[in-house]
Amino acid sequence: MNKQFIIGSLAALWLVPAPLSAQSPAVLTVDSLFALVESGNADLRRAVAAVGVADAGVQAARSRRLPDVSVSLQATYNGNVLMTDRDFGNATGLSQPHFGNSFILEARQTVYAGGGIDAGVRLAEVQRRQAGADVEQTRAARRLMAVALYLDIYKADNGIRVYESNIELARRLLDDIKARLAEGMAISNDVTRYELQLETLRLRLRTLRDRRAVLNHRLCTALGLDGRTLVPDSAVVLAAYARGTEAGWQERAAASSPVLRRSALGIEAAGEQLRIARSAMRPEVDVFAANNFSGPFTYDIPPVDKNFNVWFVGMGIRYSLSSLFKANKDVRRAKAAVELSRESHAVAAETLGDDVQEAYTDYMRTYADLATRQKNVELAAANYGVMTDRYKGQLALVTDMIDAANARLDAELSAADARADIAYAYYRMLYLAGEI
Repeated sequence: MNKQFIIGSLAALWLVPAPLSAQSPAVLTVDSLFALVESGNADLRRAVAAVGVADAGVQAARSRRLPDVSVSLQATYNGNVLMTDRDFGNATGLSQPHFGNSFILEARQTVYAGGGIDAGVRLAEVQRRQAGADVEQTRAARRLMAVALYLDIYKADNGIRVYESNIELARRLLDDIKARLAEGMAISNDVTRYELQLETLRLRLRTLRDRRAVLNHRLCTALGLDGRTLVPDSAVVLAAYARGTEAGWQERAAASSPVLRRSALGIEAAGEQLRIARSAMRPEVDVFAANNFSGPFTYDIPPVDKNFNVWFVGMGIRYSLSSLFKANKDVRRAKAAVELSRESHAVAAETLGDDVQEAYTDYMRTYADLATRQKNVELAAANYGVMTDRYKGQLALVTDMIDAANARLDAELSAADARADIAYAYYRMLYLAGEI
């Protein structure tokens, strides 16, 4: 067995994509992945629908600025009039017109409501912006989740290829051991141990294929797809990602994070709630106009069978005295809510800063891990080659061969995951910065 060939082929194994089946499913790029999240993710569709509700809320709040107009139209049958003395004596019946009609048109416009109407409009607009921030946050979270599943599938695919390669090498070595056993140069226990090793590899391969199927199903669910086989594009792990500095990432997160934007909008919303609470302690001024066209005139004796029309305009002021001992409680509660929202924003900023620092540290570590794991692949492959030669020369036990094979397998699996870890760490940084 050529050691240089082993080292070269195993070091490159996890970088070369291979089809999982003869059907060769279409490769899914990251851009296509994000497009599918946009169109198929149920949580994102719900968040977008909430924006529509918030838009309707803005229109409803603005409609409070419009005048209240009412129209009343009635037709009646009027009975005759009965008149009596105060002691109900001397009852006298009077005839009156039996058909009655009434048409009333009234309009009322609030010209001052203590600022409550305008504050209600601003509150609805803030809530709409909050809904927009929720969409951005949901989109970022679902994209990161999809990327995590996407890269886990990539890791599983690489692991499957590594296991398949190791199974093939183990099978060949087992054939060699069996041949040596037939020549009397090995013992049957060597065959048994390597058969056990081969079955263990096959079991792990089946387990990994099952995990791959589970990950594929979860990603399909997240994307709103049917049960098709998704194959990640190797370009996502081969790309060169910008590292930047921690301070730079902190600035980007502070400027673009939807989490911070959402909490800042919470302060604005609490401020508008406070203005609405204060408006209840102020008078309300209305202007109004009305027109009443009705008949007959029944307030005369005998009733006058004619239509009459009355109109008027005026201005009124209302003030609720109970607001002096009721609304002040709402004002104190609203003030406390403003302070709470400010503290919540400060906590969100601190948490985001800690998350960015931790994520950046992890991001930088993935590059060091990659270099170490690549070196481990080379060393483990060289060690396996040496042990193979020593075993063939009867200078090593089969247990040494198994240990070398396991060490090589672990190194290959770790190397297969290294670049995927870099890609995930980068997308996590974008998520925290609000740029994914």
